[in-house]
Amino acid sequence: MLQHHRITTARTAAVLAATVLLLAGCAGTPSGAAVVGRWGSTSSGQPNLDIQNDGTFAGSDGCNQLSGQGQIDGDEITFGAIASTMKHCEGVDTWLSKAATGNVKGDTMTVLDTGGSTIGTLKRSGS
Repeated sequence: MLQHHRITTARTAAVLAATVLLLAGCAGTPSGAAVVGRWGSTSSGQPNLDIQNDGTFAGSDGCNQLSGQGQIDGDEITFGAIASTMKHCEGVDTWLSKAATGNVKGDTMTVLDTGGSTIGTLKRSGS
């Protein structure tokens, strides 16, 4: 009986170890890896975004702080509702606050409005 218990325990441990390794593999590079990261410039008056694996994003349109939850699909993000501060920004083009989607090719994200028109681009920045 003791021998049977040891074999059962060893099998259970092996199954648990395999499950952990399988789940760790799934937590690797997300399918939207092209979109995830930092985009734009943090210099004064410049737009920027930091996009996470789960689609959350935060940044600035060059004046106002932006944040929200998007949906990543391959090399595209659909931004969804964007929360923003509402400061008056004289001389700053706040185009990023009107973003609906972003498409990535290489190190450039092309940002489109709800009508599908390009409203600007962001370059990938350092990590």
